Amino acid sequence: MSSETVLYMVIPCYNEQEVLPDSAKKLKNKISDLIARKKIGKNSKICFVNDGSRDRTWEMIQELCQKDPVYSGICLAHNEGHQNAVLAGLMTVQPYCDATISIDADLQDDIDAIDAMVDKYGEGCNIVYGVRDNRESDTWFKRFTAEGFYRFMKNMGAEVIFNHADFRLMDKKALAAFGEYQEVNLFLRGIVPMIGLKHDCVYYKRKERLAGKSKYPLKKMFAFAWQGITSLSSKPIKFIVNLGLGISVISGLVLLWSLFRHFTGQTIAGWTSLIISLWLLGGLILLAIGIIGEYVGKIYLEVKRRPRYLVQEFIDANQKNSGVLKN
Repeated sequence: MSSETVLYMVIPCYNEQEVLPDSAKKLKNKISDLIARKKIGKNSKICFVNDGSRDRTWEMIQELCQKDPVYSGICLAHNEGHQNAVLAGLMTVQPYCDATISIDADLQDDIDAIDAMVDKYGEGCNIVYGVRDNRESDTWFKRFTAEGFYRFMKNMGAEVIFNHADFRLMDKKALAAFGEYQEVNLFLRGIVPMIGLKHDCVYYKRKERLAGKSKYPLKKMFAFAWQGITSLSSKPIKFIVNLGLGISVISGLVLLWSLFRHFTGQTIAGWTSLIISLWLLGGLILLAIGIIGEYVGKIYLEVKRRPRYLVQEFIDANQKNSGVLKN
């Protein structure tokens, strides 16, 4: 990057009033340091995206923007979810910047890694992924489920970067390509690698959350994984086909075995095997219908072409014309 490069840091926020003052201060120190070292331009901004927070998050963002023009704020009309909030931030600031870095508001991702990201961009990278080099700060269960999540996603056909979340740099070219992906069912960790272009990784140690609560408890992580799998891969449907073929083969063998016992006079009436078979097949049929239903539901949402987000307010010193934006 050069002293003319405008960088926007995009930070999705949902009920982040506990961490926002500290995060805003640290991000300002980081961007000021980069500007002072002529790594980025003086018009670079820190853009907070309020995703329908129910606390004072948006009021605090407004106060920050009034006190210092380095801060920028986007307020979504209502809660759209983390992935759509990141998308809204990136697409809204795209006309005003040369590159963006998305990072969560709790700053568990190491902001010192931003320096290396900026350097990678200066070397010609269009996308730079922030990747955790270890999970020593996690509990055993969290580490096991998180790493299992990435491996499972990979096995199910989703192209993801191992141990990468949503901490990444994208330049103008990557953002333009990203804007061509119009699906409603978003899973950014899988979509961004599809873009290709020149990319690299920066490794860092993830910190513990200083305040507030995690927005991704175990139940939500499972839902997020399922969203990613069904948005990016058709392997679950192929699994149903293979399972059906397997059960058909087993059923044929059982039929031959039953006929053999019948003609040799060894038939024994038994309810247990019959009931177990009925419950097993009934459960598999319901599971198959449920998985196919998930895909049909996603098709339904896609064909309706509803806007993925609605920006209620955009506060930014670099933008001349304010108004309501949608996509």
